Amino acid sequence: VQLQASGGGLVQPGGSLRLSCAASGSIFSPNAMGWYRQAPGKQRELVAAITNSGHTNYADSVKDRFTISKDNVKNTVYLQMNSLKPEDTAVYYCNGIILGMDYWGKGTLVTVSS
Repeated sequence: VQLQASGGGLVQPGGSLRLSCAASGSIFSPNAMGWYRQAPGKQRELVAAITNSGHTNYADSVKDRFTISKDNVKNTVYLQMNSLKPEDTAVYYCNGIILGMDYWGKGTLVTVSS
C-alpha cells in the first residue's frame, strides 16, 4: 500500500494551501484517512481525519480553518488549509487505515512564514 501526498510548500500567514493524498496498491479501500503533522521538536499530532461514512475529526487548533474531505472512488483525501498561521508550520503526513492496519505516506513540508 502506498500513500502519495502532495501540495505542501511555502505560504504567507493568512494564506491557503491544499494537500492531497492518494492511496494505492490495495484492493481494499481505506476505512479512514487523515492527516498528522510534526513540528520541529514536537510530537506528531492528529490534524484531521475522515471515515468512509464522512465522519470527521479535527484538532482544536485547526477547527474552522481546515477542512478534510475524501473521494472514496479515487481513494484520495484532501486537506484544505485556510487562514494559515506560523504555528501550522510542520511536516504533514498522510495516514490511511486499511483492515485495521495503519499506513503512512512520506511527509510534505508546509511552511507558513512572511
